[in-house]
Order: sequence, then structure tokens, then C-alpha cells
Amino acid sequence: MAQDTTARGTSRRRILQAAGGLLATAAVPARAAPAGAEITGRLARYMVEARDRPLPPDVVLACKHRILDTFGAMISGARMRPGEMATAYVRSLGSFDQATVVASDLRTTAINAALANAMCAHADETDDFEPVTKAHPGSATVPAALAMAEKEGRSGQDMIRAVVLGYDLCCRLLLALGPDLVRGSHRSAEGTSSTFGALGAAAALARLDERRTRFALSYAAQQVSGLWSWVKDEDHIEKAFDFAGMGARNGVTAVTMVQAGLTGVADVLDGTHNLFIALSTDPKPEAMLDGLGSRYFISETAIKTFSVGYPIQSPLDAILTLRERHGLRAADVQRIVVHLPTDAVGIVGHSAMPDVNCQHLVALALVKGAVSFSDSHDASLMQNPAIRSAREKVDVVGDPGLMTREAPRSARVEVTLTDGRRLEHFTKFPPETKEPPLNTERVNAKVRDLITPVLGVPRADALITRLNDLENLTDVRGLRSLIAS
Repeated sequence: MAQDTTARGTSRRRILQAAGGLLATAAVPARAAPAGAEITGRLARYMVEARDRPLPPDVVLACKHRILDTFGAMISGARMRPGEMATAYVRSLGSFDQATVVASDLRTTAINAALANAMCAHADETDDFEPVTKAHPGSATVPAALAMAEKEGRSGQDMIRAVVLGYDLCCRLLLALGPDLVRGSHRSAEGTSSTFGALGAAAALARLDERRTRFALSYAAQQVSGLWSWVKDEDHIEKAFDFAGMGARNGVTAVTMVQAGLTGVADVLDGTHNLFIALSTDPKPEAMLDGLGSRYFISETAIKTFSVGYPIQSPLDAILTLRERHGLRAADVQRIVVHLPTDAVGIVGHSAMPDVNCQHLVALALVKGAVSFSDSHDASLMQNPAIRSAREKVDVVGDPGLMTREAPRSARVEVTLTDGRRLEHFTKFPPETKEPPLNTERVNAKVRDLITPVLGVPRADALITRLNDLENLTDVRGLRSLIAS
């Protein structure tokens, strides 16, 4: 019997060794990062250094604009259904004096506050957007930074540097994977990138050393997720989780687990089974590092004029321009054709959500001459007879000619009038985005309009003033009285 057992054991070992050799051979893909690339270590070292590295003044200003804009999105979104449900869910998990859930009386763990605030931030489609990668960095990165800054008692300057780092990791991850390749595999680029944005901010504020930063990168990589199935969400609740809440929660979870002493893999971005080859058929790992410290994605994101899906910004600008220039009214119009980049049609072509439905919003703009925050989220207007009648005249078509890297969210709107005349307007860059550049006064005005109904005039003005001077705030917990209810 002993001989049989030994024989079976020897045979089994040989089989396993052979299988292991085959598996090892099969597991080394041709597209793996070159030996010695050490993407994980180089990125981790940069992350450690970045938290103490002074930033150029224009980058600091751009960051304060995005933080302010995201606070506007969080606080206004707290009164939207996705924000209300996220806050109620987190409240059910219990209170804990680490971080604030905005526009509420709740303090909870940093993880749960990041989740709730991020869902608030994407509840009303007013959060920022990076046009090339299609990432939404602010709605995950800023809530994660706020939660960790409160938990750790960090300064406003610490938070600024952390948010800049988070934006860089968020957008560079998609460049390394290839944004179109991510979508081609039915994954959500927004969900995929948001975890790394939150991780970058949270790791900086936790002041992890290089070894623990490597572990946090691995815990974040294990959580990267997101499917493009969000386009079927009719309530904007799962979408708020997919775009923002999930990533903010994941990034803060990764960092706080490592803070608690959990160890992990030290080279998740390198070698066999690394993140890039797992998620992309043609990864470019060096894109994760390219330009770090000189190119800042915080300066390249677009702050929205309208609280609607980003592909609809240019069509609204175009139809409102034509309406004002020619004195158009719905009765004058026979047909409207909205030309969008082909990849935008599946996102905003026929959504059940009013703020992500291009036909509805173009019709609303034509009828009312403006698109307010309230109107863009009012589902009842989708049944308004005048707007429905105008919507029947609107067609949205994909135009391959608009698929350009230079201006990936442009739009051309063609209007045929009842007298047979044809009018056309092309909006290359959505208003108030990278071109033309925004200014502090316009950001302040946008945010004041968003948060005053929630906070009231005195607190809204005080919060805007404090965030415009964020680099001089000694402890981010000093914002608590302004953002809580």
C-alpha cells in the first residue's frame, strides 16, 4: 500500500510539474511588459514623491477649479435620487467619526463616505470629464480625497496634491490599456479608471511608503471593474455607482487595508498576469508613466456648462446658438439632425434618463431657449406635449468624420426649416472646456447655482471662498461645518 501511495504521489507530482510547465508557457503572453520595465516600482516611487512636490501655479488653480466643481456636483447630487439612496444605504451601515457625507448629518467610515459622496457627485451629470480617455476623474477622485483628508487630518495643500495625482493615475490607466480596447471588451472605461483615481488620492493622503504603495496598487488592481451595461440603467442609480461610487470605495478600501497592515503583491503592473495584459489586448504600460510630473491631466479635463451627459454639451451649444442667431422657434423647424461621433450615439442616443437623452434635451433647448439644472433632470418634461412634439423632429446619427482625437466630443447640428431653408452649426469644443479656457468666476457661478438651494446663500458663499483658498487650509476637517446639514 505504501509503495502504491508513493507511486501515485510520484506520478501526481510529475503530472503537476508537466501541467505547471505548460501553464507557465501558456501564461506568458507576447504582449507582456519588457523585462526590467518595473512599472509598479517606478509608479510607486513617483506617488510617494508627488505628495511633497510643489505644483506649478496654473496646475494648482486648475485643481482648485475641479475640486470646487466636484463639490458642486456632490452637494447638488445629494438631493437627487441616486445621492439620497446612497446616503440612506451608507447610514444603514452605521456611523463612525472619520468622514462626512455631504449635505447630511452623517459621519461614517472613510470608505463609506467616499462611496456615498461619489454617488452624489455623479447623480446629476454635472461632474467633469476627460475628452480623450472619456474618464470622469473628479466624481471618484475628489470624494476619495475628501474622505481620506478628513480621516487623516490633512491640509488643503495635501488634498490638492493628492487630487492632482489621482487624476493622473485615472487617465493614464486608460491610456495604458487603450480606451477603445476597454470599450471593445464591453467594459466601462469610466468604471475601470475610477478606482485608480481614488487610489492615487487616498494613497497620497495616507502617506504610504513605497512598499505599501505597491501593495495598495495591487489591492486596487484586483478591484478594477465596470461593464458598459450601465447604458441600460433607467434611473441613474447604478450609473452613479459604476462611474464614481464603486471606484471611490475601491481606492479608499485598498489604501485603508494596507494601512491596517495587510500585505500584497509588489509588482501587479509587471510580468506574468499583470493588470495591463489582463485587461487589454494591446497594452502600452509605459503610458502609465509618460509625462508624470510635467503633463497634468487635472488641466485637461472639461468642466461642464450643462448638467447633462458630456456628448450632449456640443449639440446643446449648437442648437442654442442657432436658436439665438436666427430667432428659431419650434414651429419654424421641420427637422433637426444631430451629428455625433459614432461612439457617443450608444450613450446618449435613446436613453430613458432625461439628462442623458440627446433628442429630448435638444428639443427642450429649442422649446425653452435654455437648459437649466432643474429642467435637465425633470423626467416629467419628457412627457411635455410641446417638447415631445419637438423631439419627434430630432434625429441623432453617428458620423465617423467626427471621430477625431483632437476634438472627440464635437457635434454638427443641421436644421431644416418649414420654409425649406437649411441652417447648420458646428461646435468643435463644448463650451467652458479646455478650449476656450474657463475662469474662476465662471466656476464659482456654476457651483453657487448648484449648491445654494441645498446649503443656503451664506454657507454656499463661505464654502466657495474656502475652496478657492484651499491651499491655505490647515485641516480639511475645517470644511465640515460648511458641507454637513
